[in-house]
Amino acid sequence: MSGLDLGIVGNGTIAALINSRGDYQWACLPRFDGQPVFNQLLGGGGAFSVWMEDLASRTQSYDHNSAILRTRLESRDGAVVEIVDFAPRFENQGRMFRPAALVRRFRVLAGTPRMRITLTPETDWGGRKLKPVRGVNHVRFIDEELGFRVTTDAPVSYILSGTSFILDREAAFILGADESLSDHPEVIARDWEERTRLYWKRWARSLAVPFEWQQAVIRAAITLKLCVYEETGGIVAALTTSVPEHEGSERNWDYRYCWIRDAYFTVTALNRLSGMGTLEHYMRWVRNIVAQSKGGHIQPVYGIGLEADLTEDFAKQLPGYRGMGPVRVGNQAAEHVQHDVYGQVVLGVAQSFFDTRLMKRPGLAEFEQLEPVGERAFAVHDTPDAGIWEFRTIAHVHTSSAIMCWAACDRLSKIAGHLGLPARADYWRERADIIRGTILEKAWNEEVGAFTAAFGGEDLDASVLLMAEIGFIEADDPRYISTVQVINRDLREGDHVYRYKVTDDFGKPKTAFTACTFWLVDALYRIGEAEEARRVFEALLAARNHLGLLSEDVDTETGELWGNFPQTYCMVGIINSAALLSRSWGESI
Repeated sequence: MSGLDLGIVGNGTIAALINSRGDYQWACLPRFDGQPVFNQLLGGGGAFSVWMEDLASRTQSYDHNSAILRTRLESRDGAVVEIVDFAPRFENQGRMFRPAALVRRFRVLAGTPRMRITLTPETDWGGRKLKPVRGVNHVRFIDEELGFRVTTDAPVSYILSGTSFILDREAAFILGADESLSDHPEVIARDWEERTRLYWKRWARSLAVPFEWQQAVIRAAITLKLCVYEETGGIVAALTTSVPEHEGSERNWDYRYCWIRDAYFTVTALNRLSGMGTLEHYMRWVRNIVAQSKGGHIQPVYGIGLEADLTEDFAKQLPGYRGMGPVRVGNQAAEHVQHDVYGQVVLGVAQSFFDTRLMKRPGLAEFEQLEPVGERAFAVHDTPDAGIWEFRTIAHVHTSSAIMCWAACDRLSKIAGHLGLPARADYWRERADIIRGTILEKAWNEEVGAFTAAFGGEDLDASVLLMAEIGFIEADDPRYISTVQVINRDLREGDHVYRYKVTDDFGKPKTAFTACTFWLVDALYRIGEAEEARRVFEALLAARNHLGLLSEDVDTETGELWGNFPQTYCMVGIINSAALLSRSWGESI
């Protein structure tokens, strides 16, 4: 298995990554972008680890249609232990119960296993251990900025000393607020587990999944749901920081923030499955962003609590994933000028104006709030920016950014028409047509036979594949067909696609960007190459880890996963491509 043989547990407040040995590799408190108290993923000593004497095999799986993770450890003498991990999430007294809490239960299925369970959380990004304060059945970890309690019916002395012991009965651990539990930890753990399982099964049942690849789609949808910070509606691009794009690349970024671009794709994918709750939460988040901008610059990325200052720094105490630093905290992309953001703001909420299922649909006031975003898009559509790939020292008039500026004006025209505002609909249609004409004139390169990465350029960029999906151009337009064919020829290696192959701030990329491969799958289908699209899609599904999850990048030679994990872009791709390629229910049963 690769270093990303990880499963996720979470509940919309916190999340944790657990490997197939049952070790917590990553968990931040009190929210996704908080302090990593368990930081072994990046070489730290913060641990909630499990050791079994004479371990012979290990397997890991999710309970059906849920976010409850089971890890099964078996020793050479036949002893078997099952570890159940989850974060509680369920309806309680008319409200969603989703505390900053993690639960794990140990069950002995066979024999007399000898185990060691260690609990050594850290803070200050690996700078210091959190000092334990022991109680009778709990351990408190408290400092000036962070505090939590782990309550257990396992021997506390063994846990603190790291002593191995024979596990001869079930044991439960509840990590949560520094307060006493209302009942025995095993009783609470069992109750929360059953109620959490029921929540996820009901949620999965509400999804409008395609006939084919149902389990892949449901797992992707649950994973996306786990990346939504429900308090505000912000959606993180991934749950980790600084997992490099490839070995020794220093392309190590902190993805625990909300990129408007990524959030748009996530919301769109869940909408496609009728997961409308995410759209409603995200609408609140993005409306606050629009209000803050006052018609001016919108950052491409914000904190999940709407934080604008994401100053990038380095956690020098942590050696990094497999020792491949640096470990970055914050992201310089917040300082970038990226014009595609205006289109993604409008695209992300456009459906809400038309969808009659929503309990509270936006109207004239919300439309008027969006119009300054469209004005900004029109003003900057033909000016240089850092582009979708966030170049740090390179600025061009990027085709994908201009297309998204067109999308902002196009959707505003459609919304205005829906609201019965013909003059505003004409106004925005005129602006959309102007942008479209500029793109068709300046981004098409006859010699290359493709729409290129930048106006007047020659280099390819896989992001232009999206122009048909968002309605900028018809899929049967010869220029689009040619663009797909050229990208398929020049940016694809095996069954994986690079976003580009030119030298950037860090040299030439050495791994494929998985989201781009999904975009190619969809594009191939749209231009009539359905059989090849299905074949590449199946290859992508085979590239997932043992639990059906994907990271940002993949090594085209070894198939190893790289980059931050799990990446929402990629999980979105599973949903979108499956919905596009699947046989319909009517023709399948």
